[in-house]
Amino acid sequence: MLISGTQLIDMPVMSLQTGKELARTHLAIINPHNLTIVAYLVTGKTLDYDPSYLRIADVREIGNIGMIIDNSDEFITEDDIVTEKTTYEMEYDLNNKQVVDERKKKIGKVNDYTIDLDSFVIQQISVRRPLLQSFKDAELLIHRNQIVEVTDDLIIVKSAKNKKSAKVKHGRHYANLFQQPTPQAESIKIKN
Repeated sequence: MLISGTQLIDMPVMSLQTGKELARTHLAIINPHNLTIVAYLVTGKTLDYDPSYLRIADVREIGNIGMIIDNSDEFITEDDIVTEKTTYEMEYDLNNKQVVDERKKKIGKVNDYTIDLDSFVIQQISVRRPLLQSFKDAELLIHRNQIVEVTDDLIIVKSAKNKKSAKVKHGRHYANLFQQPTPQAESIKIKN
């Protein structure tokens, strides 16, 4: 199932053991190398450490009441992080990142993204267009396959291909695909 990334921010983190809210998600920890969410920075009054993180691997389910985990032991601190420590420290945020094409033409800024809840892979980014271009397209959806490179400041996407007009050679006739052929009466030949 696909869901907007902003829907998972400020979401309650609920304990399966007690049924109570333990924390709220504050910031998605995104790995910019493969555009996946590895964890969430969480905030709350009952947390033992600040900052505390919730790994995606420890989320049992996401439902109407929020993210459901076993208990408060699932929260980790910076000292608990062994793998991907640089990803956590980076706190890479996609929102408001400048999006340009391969020719460095400005496309807009990221204002949201779409996540596949099964894998927490970012599938699309939603790009808010600059003022003059927003009259034509207020927002663009760019699929992850169109992303060429992700840097600290920019997201580079594939350039739109130049559309070349089809050349018509003189003297050739082509069938009109939109015109339906008129039915013809069948002729029957009888042999003597």
